[in-house]
Amino acid sequence: MSRQVHFYDQPERFVAGTVGQPGARAFYLQASSRGRITSVLLEKAQVAALAERIEEVLDEALRRSGGEAPIPAAAPVDLLDTAPLDLPLEQEFRVGTMALAWDARELCLVVEAQAYVEESEDEDEVEVFDDENGPDLLRVRLSGAMARVFAKRALDLVAAGRKPCPFCNLPLDPEGHLCPRANGYRR
Repeated sequence: MSRQVHFYDQPERFVAGTVGQPGARAFYLQASSRGRITSVLLEKAQVAALAERIEEVLDEALRRSGGEAPIPAAAPVDLLDTAPLDLPLEQEFRVGTMALAWDARELCLVVEAQAYVEESEDEDEVEVFDDENGPDLLRVRLSGAMARVFAKRALDLVAAGRKPCPFCNLPLDPEGHLCPRANGYRR
């Protein structure tokens, strides 16, 4: 079976979204352009890690360019996308690994999400893939502004499933919450 690469260069839309209620939500990345939609399933932790890493990569690219790269310091409010995932929602694959990089020549962020591959039970057997026969891949190229918007929505989405602190109304972090308003109250 040959590898399927879903490629979007500056898509009309690239978002993280969910289906279901908090505690039982399924998380998706979805890219769409010109009537074509690609949706991939991933874990909540993967969404959070991707969004946080995007912010770090953009900040570093902006710093290295001396502030010249076309990357806003924050997500432009007029570009924020709060619409639900596009339908029909058909999962192409479950994400295993992700990668991202700032392309300084093309001035865009490249996000890659690769399909999960089951590990072999035989430790001596290592599966080697080439460009034609590897796991399916979603590759998206985003402007700095669109990448900031994606990261903001993704971080908001992850936080939305958490109960708010009764003192400060900030989302409770599963690892613990040091409340700024309750004199160090840790929940």
